Amino acid sequence: MDATITSADGITRCGWAHSAAEMLPYHDDEWGRPLHGDQPLFEKLCLETFQSGLSWITILRKREAFRAAFASFDIDRVASFDDSDVERLLSDARIVRNRAKITASIENARATKTLVDAQPGALDDLLWGFAPPRRTVAPVSYASIPASTPFSAAASVALKKLGYRFVGPTTIYALMQYAGLVNDHAAGCHLAVGEPGAL
Repeated sequence: MDATITSADGITRCGWAHSAAEMLPYHDDEWGRPLHGDQPLFEKLCLETFQSGLSWITILRKREAFRAAFASFDIDRVASFDDSDVERLLSDARIVRNRAKITASIENARATKTLVDAQPGALDDLLWGFAPPRRTVAPVSYASIPASTPFSAAASVALKKLGYRFVGPTTIYALMQYAGLVNDHAAGCHLAVGEPGAL
């Protein structure tokens, strides 16, 4: 797939934005835009957990079902989920039914609740505290975009110390890309930042 493609509307976008109908608005309106707030970041962390080993389009197409199944990713409510909720989720064909990922999301809600009960905004502060310096170059190809970085690795370590699960460096880097902690829009994309160059 080309790094960028010019659409019929005359706008040049990352090539992956054209891979499915749902991806174009996701690319334009969400991916790489700064995201703040404990609840939105918790939701994205959960969705990235479920995405592990799967394609993102699978999760994107199921996102509304995940929101319904996980109480709109309300941190307090998910933190209170018990064994009956785990069984309910495992029987919900609308979502990805993986026990390890379901239980990890509940444990992550409990870890997040501990954080934000002590200090609202703590998850936001923690994640954004690992944002790297803003780049002055834009990636010229998919191959030049890393799967993880020292910044995502450090964030992963910090989260694991707080009891989070399924938060490896690659998962966290995917969250960083989505939430705008980094801008990985390809050189030439209308949302890219900086001149083409090596990352």
